[in-house]
Amino acid sequence: MSRLLQDVVGELSKLPGIGRRTALRLAIHLLRMEPDSVTDMTRSIDDFRQKIRYCRVCNNLSDEEVCPICADRERDRSTICVVEQVADVLSIENTRQYRGLYHVLGGVISPMQGIAPSDLKIDLLTERIARGGVREVILAISTSVEGETTLFYLMNRLRGYEGLKITSIARGIGFGDELEYVDELTITHALMNRREIE
Repeated sequence: MSRLLQDVVGELSKLPGIGRRTALRLAIHLLRMEPDSVTDMTRSIDDFRQKIRYCRVCNNLSDEEVCPICADRERDRSTICVVEQVADVLSIENTRQYRGLYHVLGGVISPMQGIAPSDLKIDLLTERIARGGVREVILAISTSVEGETTLFYLMNRLRGYEGLKITSIARGIGFGDELEYVDELTITHALMNRREIE
């Protein structure tokens, strides 16, 4: 294989979810693209890497010091939805059902990976709440062991704020899931979060 092709395949395969075979297909596709299109693509990637910021309010990705969601005066400022990653904000926004603000932790507590509470943006969250005006914090954290640990830690940290409602997104069995294939933790959450059928 060409050394130049090997280099491109090697770099592309560093991306998550991209194996060497997919990286090879992408490299060949890049070769077939118009040179101007490839130049535009590499310029946008370089600009993104060099110029992207984290919102000083919520830790979301932003072009400016404050992200468009935090800057939007139409959003409900009394509610903050706490998520692990920026991708979670996009997932919730795509539903068009939530009009509050967000807070991006930047991960979950994971002693095995050396991620402690101090490595996350938890202090930034508590500073926002301490300034006042926040009535509800929605914890939208994954149901992994690390996610549960983070959820428990956050609940303990936030309980000290008088009048603050702390909620968690519903957990349980997904639509279309067969019970025999669902893990015990999910079934436990489903039983705990059961509701009356009307």
